[in-house]
Amino acid sequence: MSDDAVTSLLIVDDHPVVRDGLRGMLQSAPGFTVLGEASNGVEAVEKAAVLDPDVILMDLRMPGGSGVDAIRELARRGARAKVLVLTTYDTDSDTLPAIEAGATGYLLKDAPRDELFTAVRAAAEGRTVLSPAVASRLVSAVRAPGGEPLSAREREVLALVAKGTSNREIARELFISEATVKTHLTHLYAKLGVNDRAAAVAVAYDRGILG
Repeated sequence: MSDDAVTSLLIVDDHPVVRDGLRGMLQSAPGFTVLGEASNGVEAVEKAAVLDPDVILMDLRMPGGSGVDAIRELARRGARAKVLVLTTYDTDSDTLPAIEAGATGYLLKDAPRDELFTAVRAAAEGRTVLSPAVASRLVSAVRAPGGEPLSAREREVLALVAKGTSNREIARELFISEATVKTHLTHLYAKLGVNDRAAAVAVAYDRGILG
């Protein structure tokens, strides 16, 4: 995504004051446009289908439809939008289900505005964004003791995953098939004791495999 590209957003939060604040903050900054708002997960899925935003800023705990349920449904529908969770909660019971459901990133509402802007841009590009507090919790939750070392090729694949590279792009860059990329991912997930890309990257940074 070029520097002058505009990132379109859908803001999902059950508090009107929060939505207004986020809208005002994003609309006043260059490079962002807010397409709409939703007050719960069900409404978020419906609006995402109509508005097709680049990024959905998703709260988690909302009456009338949780954020995690919405993330799962968006993934099931193959929605193009990347989901950046923006919440006050950083407990394991909130973090892990959101990441496992398919959220691209997870940020806390007390994050500075510049951190939010950076996270939105990164999410739009498909890069994993985790606030430090969330990353440390995620790592401790998925850390497996010991673990078999990664092969050189698995490290190459993981480094590209950490940059937000898609399986197709990884295959092209390493001159292997997409099926082979998926096999490498399956093996490195097992070695790291994780189930998805975000957790793999978090654990790899924690163990010094990446960095």
